Order: sequence, then C-alpha cells, then structure tokens
Amino acid sequence: MRDKSKSLAVCSTLLSSLHDSRLVSPVEPQLEADMIPAVVLMTLLWSTDLQAQSVSPPAEYSVRLVDGTTSCSGTVEVFYRGEWLSQCSGLWDMMTDVKVVCRELDCGNPVAESRGGLIEDGRRGVTLYISCYGNESSIRQCDIIEEPGVCDGEYYRHVTCSESVRLVGGAGLCSGRVEVKSNQSWASVCEADFDRQDAEVVCRDVGCGAPAALQGGLYGEGEGQTWDKEFQCKGKESLLLDCDTSDRENNTCLPGNAVGLTCSEPDDVRLVGGGSRCAGGVERYDQGEWRIVGAGVWNQRDVAAVVCRQMGCGSTVSALPGNITGTFRVSCSGSESSLRECWRIYYLLPGLTVICSDLLVQPDIFLTDSMGGVSRGHQGPEMFRGYSFTITCSTQPQYPGGSFLLTFTGSNRTQTQLAVNHSAAFLFPAADDSHQGNYSCVYDNYVFSHNFSSESELLFLTITASPLPAFIIRHVVVLLILLTAITTSYLYYKPTRRQKRVNRVSSMDLYVNAMETVSLSSRAEAGPGEERAAQGTE
Repeated sequence: MRDKSKSLAVCSTLLSSLHDSRLVSPVEPQLEADMIPAVVLMTLLWSTDLQAQSVSPPAEYSVRLVDGTTSCSGTVEVFYRGEWLSQCSGLWDMMTDVKVVCRELDCGNPVAESRGGLIEDGRRGVTLYISCYGNESSIRQCDIIEEPGVCDGEYYRHVTCSESVRLVGGAGLCSGRVEVKSNQSWASVCEADFDRQDAEVVCRDVGCGAPAALQGGLYGEGEGQTWDKEFQCKGKESLLLDCDTSDRENNTCLPGNAVGLTCSEPDDVRLVGGGSRCAGGVERYDQGEWRIVGAGVWNQRDVAAVVCRQMGCGSTVSALPGNITGTFRVSCSGSESSLRECWRIYYLLPGLTVICSDLLVQPDIFLTDSMGGVSRGHQGPEMFRGYSFTITCSTQPQYPGGSFLLTFTGSNRTQTQLAVNHSAAFLFPAADDSHQGNYSCVYDNYVFSHNFSSESELLFLTITASPLPAFIIRHVVVLLILLTAITTSYLYYKPTRRQKRVNRVSSMDLYVNAMETVSLSSRAEAGPGEERAAQGTE
C-alpha cells in the first residue's frame, strides 16, 4: 500500500508540473511534447505495481514439484516465510505425506520417492516434521512441526506421481476405481472400454505389480464424469498416455460398470540368505539398487508383518536384528499393504532378519500304478478295484530332512514317512471302495528352531469296477504271454527244420551223383572183359 501511494504521488507531481508549465512558459507546445513520455511511463509503472499487488503470494506451507520430467514429478519445495525451500531431513512417510502432495497438485498416485544432497545441487531447505493421515487435500491440513532456521548440507525429496491415471477408494495404492484425467478433471472409466492389457499399463503407470482382479463397480461409481474414449493398449506401454484411444461405440455406461482394479504389490522387497524367498534379511529396491532395511527393536514385529504380507508369505514367525547395518530405517504400524507405505528415515540401524510362516514351498502329489489299472476321469484319476497303486509326495530341495504326512479325507486315515531325496511313496496293494476320496501331502520340517509345514493340492481318487475280476485278468494276461512265447518259438524253429530237411536231401543227391561219377570213371579205365564182368556182376 505504501508503494501504491508513492506511485500516485509521483504521477500527481508530474501532472502538476505539466499544468504549471502551461501557465508560465512561453513555449507551451514544446514542453507538453516533452512531458507526455514521462507521464506514460509513470502510468505503466503504476499499473504494473497495481497488478503485482493484486496477485497474492502462495499460502504458507504450499508445495510444488520443480525440475521434474512432468508436472507431477520433481523436487518437493515448500513455501516457507516468503520463499520456496526444499523440504529436507525430518520424518517422511511415502504413502500418507506423498499421497497428500500428489493430491494437492491434482496428480494421481505416488509412484516413487528418492532423495538427493542439498549441497551437491546448491539448494537450501527447511526442516519440517510433517504428519498426515493421507486423506487431507493439502499439506497445510497436516500436523507440521518446524525447526528454527534452514537446513544446509542435508537431503531433499524427489517425488514422482502418476500424471494421468489414479486408483481411488481402494485399501492401498494398488487398488481402487480407475480414473483418468480429462480436461483438468478426473473421470471414471467404463468396464466395457477396459480390458486386461489396459489394466497391465495402468498397474505399471501407478508403480504397482501385475493386475490381480478386474471387476466393474468393485470400488464404487465416483461422482464425476465418465471417460469418453476407449483405450487400445497393447500391454507393453509404460504410461497410459502412450496407449492409442478410439471413440466409444456406446456413449452410455450403466451404473455399477465403473472399472475397479486390484494390482499386486510392487516387487521391490526381498529376503536374502535364508534358503527361501520367505526367510532372510530384508532388502528393498531403492534408487536403483537393493538396500538393507533396518528397524528399531520396538518396531521389528510390525515391519516383519508388512514384509510377509507384501511377499505373500503368510504371517510372521520371527523378527530379529541382523548382523549387517541397514542403509535406512523403516517404521510401520503393521497394517500397511507394502513396505513403501511405512515411515522411512535415512539413518543407520541393524538390518532386520525375518522368517515368515509360508517358509516351505508347496509339495507335489501324484498317483502311479504298475498294472495299468488307472485312467483319467473328469474329477481326477480313476482306479480299478483290485489293482495296486502308489501315491508319491515330493518337494523342491530347499532344506534337508523332513517328513511327509499323507492325509485321506475318505476315512480320516493318515500315513507318515520320512523324506528320502525330498520325496516319499505310499503303496496301496489292492484298491477297494474305501480308498475313494481326497488325498493330500503335508510336508513338515524343523528349521530355524521352528516347525514348518506346507500342504499340497487335493488329489481326488475314484474307485471303479474293472471289466473283469482281477484274478481272471491276471490269468488271461499270463496265458497271453505264454501263447505269444510259444507262437514266436514255433515261427522261429519251423523255417529252421525245413531248411535242415532240404539240406539233408541235397547232401544225399550230391552223394549219389558223386558215386555215379566214380563208377563211370572206373569203367572207362577197364578193358572190355572187365566191363562185361562188371556188368555181369551188376
């Protein structure tokens, strides 16, 4: 207001001077021409000053993202005491605080968060302890505790939100009603305009895993408009905006048909060094590399519960501090869907070693027989009565030892065998009606000072009547084998005897011919008397 009065006073003085000059100066036209540019200049300055006064500064603790690749990504800056400063140090919750930042900027879901050094980039920052519940419309509605002054030499936060798509109304970031940004407003998507390939792109765009469920009306209808295009995604695109679109064939979307999508949690957590994907030291993929995760003693069980849940490994069996120092510390309430929803602070704590209940992989179960009495039916294998069969249980070579328990629901019978080469075979000498029912293999093993078990899928066995009694079939099979052996021998030896007979006749003929040849030779050498004597003898 003081600047505005000053500008008005200057303009008033100039106008007065111009008026006075008209009264006393003999060269009035020349003075008037010289004063006009000055008056115009001061008028422009006054209007600019008024315009600047009409634009109010941002509210205290407003946020923005700068130096990002899109309007929904970049370094978090907070308007604090008249200037934009990076938010640094303090506590930072990936899911609640960043979700509010994305919502305040009218962006979608939080996708990623990282940090960088303030000194390296020449930034100044302010230390704020921000605590949000996640449903606030702006950071200003959260609880904020500030430290005096500014922070130098610490870290700033870099946030990436999805730009054109979000999931609303779900239990976490990876589930909800699909909404697309259109003309600066969010619109629901009709189920008829959405398929599995579109869902794969949406899950990737919001930083989640593969689609797990796709159902219309699963997360409500929303209050806004309906998206007026049909997506033509191929499934490999990184962003939904990269997909082709076409006009909708039907301009109406019936109630209950807004797309509800559930994606799997991101594959950014693993357990290493435990011989199983469900046991070992906790690591999280952060800023391009796998980093060891630490947790305080008071919070280890809650963090472990989130890790086991995210990895689909059941419940927590044990959570102990590891021997290696963690890169950053996390703090969870235990109800989060994934580790990225927990508080994260970049200071060192002992790494966390977690063992989950689903430590053992699921064993396999299959049926074999040695008499050819098994066939495949609609519900599973079918076995003839009286035939022997074997049910085999096996598992992958995770840990040595263990045992298999074969359970049979038909009569609540069980059999147990020790695992040999990670398998066990259960022999049944003769099938009868009491063997019909469901079978399953339960693998038990004692590792990490705890008992673990894992059960196979059910195998349903049907017992059917054989075409002939079993003992008749056995005798027929034996007779057929004997008949086949006799026939084979006969066919083999018959040509051999015939050849011997032919050879014997041929040898006799050769002998007779030889004798006749010798006789003729003798007659030729003898005289007429000897020849007559020989003939008389004959």
